[in-house]
Amino acid sequence: MKTLKTLRILSLGCLAALSLNLAHAAFPDKPIKIVMGFPAGGPLDQHARLLTDKLQSVLGQPIIVDYKPGAGGSVGAETVAKSPADGYTLMLANTGVMVINPALYGKLPYQTLRDFVPIARTAMQPLALLVNPKVPVNNLQELVEYARARPGQINYGSAGNGGISHLVPEMFKTATGLFMVHIPYRGSAPAFTDLMAGQVQFMAESIPQAANYHKQGKVKALAVTSGARNPALPDTPTVIESGIKGFEVVGFYGFLAPANTPPDVSAKLSDAFKQVMALPDVRNRMITQGADPAFLGRDDFAKFLAAEMPKWAKAVQASGAMVD
Repeated sequence: MKTLKTLRILSLGCLAALSLNLAHAAFPDKPIKIVMGFPAGGPLDQHARLLTDKLQSVLGQPIIVDYKPGAGGSVGAETVAKSPADGYTLMLANTGVMVINPALYGKLPYQTLRDFVPIARTAMQPLALLVNPKVPVNNLQELVEYARARPGQINYGSAGNGGISHLVPEMFKTATGLFMVHIPYRGSAPAFTDLMAGQVQFMAESIPQAANYHKQGKVKALAVTSGARNPALPDTPTVIESGIKGFEVVGFYGFLAPANTPPDVSAKLSDAFKQVMALPDVRNRMITQGADPAFLGRDDFAKFLAAEMPKWAKAVQASGAMVD
């Protein structure tokens, strides 16, 4: 009897394991949600739209983008961190959410390396330094002279306290000794709207959005923060070319899943992004927009995040920014 009972238990265990494996093998069998901690219409949203159609084809399921703006992307990140670890809820995040917020917020409701599984880095993203067209300057040195003669009279907008669009102007202020006033917004899109309207005069913005409106004459791009000129703004010099030595700052975009997502599920998702990022039309569109299609799979992305966190923590400390 004992032997029979043992065999039954073993059989049930094998069936359970087989069912679990089959469930994982079937992934995905329903729509996948991508949570974004910023409003629609910003550069992160543009990046999502570029990838989701192709991702749907690779995975065979609809991709839904869910906007959860607030607290520099932290609201969206917390939502994903508390979601089931089954691969059906992902986060698309930027430098701010992943590596700046942990150094910026005293009471952050998530920890990047503890609460998430990296899936894929999809882009490196330099920024452009922009002014409203009515600001009477045509290059970065003219802006420095103009702002220096008007301490505290130049406002700059950002997507929120402590994000990369906040820290880059702070780094610029430190490098030049300027005094400009920070106006934080709830996301990049409303900040950019006010830049075009002249409510703020200066902004650091990702190149895809910056290049589009620069070409329309709605903003003036004075410099880019990468080490080399960007194909989307070929006539715009780098900050280093403009006379500020060593000023090179590049952000990044990537996808993460809740901690404890099964390894086979995270591997399948990572491979799906790899397939999408290898498509020539996706890569060409990203380059045309001004982003670098710099894919990293889940393991390399995890190493990259671990290396970036202390670098940006140092930048936050130097800026003096802190949010309780």
